[in-house]
Amino acid sequence: MDHPELVLRAARLRAEIGYHEKKYYVDSDPQISDAEFDALMKELRRLEDEHPEIATLESPTRRVGGKPADGFLPARHRLPMLSLDNAYTVEEFEEFDGRVRKLISDRPFTYVSELKIDGLGVSALYLDGRLIRAVTRGDGLQGDDVTANVRTIKSFPLTLTDRREIEVRGEIYLPFASFREINRGRESRGEPLFVNPRNAAAGSIRLLDPREVAARRLDVFLYTLLIEGEEPASQWASLAALKSLGFKINPHSRICPDAAAATAYWREWTEKRETLDHDVDGVVLKVNETDLRHELGFTAKFPRGAISFKFPARQATTRLRDIIIQVGRTGALTPVAVLEPVQLSGTTVSRATLHNEDEIRRKDIRIGDFVLVERSGDVIPRIVGPMKERRTGGEKEFVGPDRCPVCGSRVHRAEEEVVSRCENPSCPAKLRESILHFAGRRAMNIEGLGEALVDQLLEKKRIAALADIYALQAEDLAGLDRMGPKSSQNLQDEIERSKTNELGRLLFALGIRHVGEKLARTLADHFGDLDVLGAASTEDFLRVEDVGPVVAESLTFFFRQPENLELLKRLKAAGINVRSELKPAAGDRPLTGQTFVLTGTLERFTRDQARNALEACGAAVTDSISKKTTAVIAGAEAGSKLEKARKLGLRVLSEAEFLALLG
Repeated sequence: MDHPELVLRAARLRAEIGYHEKKYYVDSDPQISDAEFDALMKELRRLEDEHPEIATLESPTRRVGGKPADGFLPARHRLPMLSLDNAYTVEEFEEFDGRVRKLISDRPFTYVSELKIDGLGVSALYLDGRLIRAVTRGDGLQGDDVTANVRTIKSFPLTLTDRREIEVRGEIYLPFASFREINRGRESRGEPLFVNPRNAAAGSIRLLDPREVAARRLDVFLYTLLIEGEEPASQWASLAALKSLGFKINPHSRICPDAAAATAYWREWTEKRETLDHDVDGVVLKVNETDLRHELGFTAKFPRGAISFKFPARQATTRLRDIIIQVGRTGALTPVAVLEPVQLSGTTVSRATLHNEDEIRRKDIRIGDFVLVERSGDVIPRIVGPMKERRTGGEKEFVGPDRCPVCGSRVHRAEEEVVSRCENPSCPAKLRESILHFAGRRAMNIEGLGEALVDQLLEKKRIAALADIYALQAEDLAGLDRMGPKSSQNLQDEIERSKTNELGRLLFALGIRHVGEKLARTLADHFGDLDVLGAASTEDFLRVEDVGPVVAESLTFFFRQPENLELLKRLKAAGINVRSELKPAAGDRPLTGQTFVLTGTLERFTRDQARNALEACGAAVTDSISKKTTAVIAGAEAGSKLEKARKLGLRVLSEAEFLALLG
């Protein structure tokens, strides 16, 4: 490449890097992966190193980071906060190690290995034991004064016992749990989701209201200490001093005697990083001895005595081939991206979650797009977003199905939800969970029909629909593990007995969305007959106590689906009770309007029996104690609820008093 071509290539690289810096740091809309961005920067740096005459003062290689954000007062750093050079392979790290050894004439030294937290750099100054200023890294020379926001981070001490001038530097980050919670809230409000925890941490620390920052639950790890402007004798001593002063340091730091040990540390955490509750993107390796590190000095941008040894990329660019639908155990329809296989975090990725249709529309993801794929604290990769500027016009918008791709039933999406669902209990995709729920203790209570047996029945195709439970014969059970003649007979007896259950149990067992035990009993009492209930309109359901528009819509949809009507027909044909006992007259419900809480173990009743007895007398039974509680019924080994009842001065009944209350 001759000189004019070099100048042109460098200019194009600077323009491209500047564009992508703005897309990432300002717009929060990355169009390339971190690895692709680093490759552009590496090429430009190589060109400028090999041909210094083409370098410019405005080159992005001369800068440390982006501009300070608007809305905060700028503050200059007393010493520049420089970034680190990167190594992506063992060979590149060994080259760094060789340069260090050559520059210090092979004098002995050690490395301190620290996990590189993927967050937001910050410097904090303490005078006379008080935190007086905290500044983001910004462009390395000046950043934003975010003192009020840093004060909300609980792991950041507000005061120190040491009265000397102390400056600390570290990385503010967002734990994965907080990241997911923030994005759930933003999704519910229709706001754009944060791309990753680093993006969220940067956005959080720049919020103008410290109360909002406090709600984000940011955290920090410190790694640099300056006392009266001087560093301790070693990096390891700095970490120890930080800890003794009350600062949070990363517990996984380690002294490594040589490059081989440092490489082993990098390999170890390449495998273990998914076990952490926060994001790390590599290992920082520093010459431990402070005097040697100072002697090594700096390049135009980087310290020569430290390097960032990056992990394999967690982000990658690939093409979205298709979007398919998976049906989960609850009937939820989840769109899944089918990708051109790409290497990500050391594994080949060909699928990624797309969460729901609203998310696809919000991000404007289309089949055929080039997309940015990321793994960040979750096992399942996700698509960050499309690279719209790489579109050719042949991309297709995704349209969600109106029928379940597994069983063909119509799908239903409640008005307040983002997920469509298959409501057919016999759908093969959800049949296992439907059977276990149907046979559960609080539903049809078929003892013996547990997970291991259900798995065998499904595997051997003895059950293909929920109603097949009542068609099981001795020969269907013969040959199954742990199912001899006696066990088979016991199970058949249990199935036969379940036919006599009250209607409320059957309604709960059907797994109708939003219908719990209490509401199932209320519906049974109100309508009295399954046929009457099935023919009810949305307006009829709305007249029932505790039924609102969402529940009414769910009930109406369930009882209008042909697959569900066929299931109910088969259950009735099997002889299952579909009628409710007559509702007791008001005079037979002496506890109407009263509220009780059960705690501890009763001798004469199970918890369900006690609840049913109270509700039959008109009482309400709740799990939590309040001033509205009429009385607490306390059995053996009653715990905190009993203590709370006594503190509130509530009436406490023994089991004998409970029996007397029931008459």
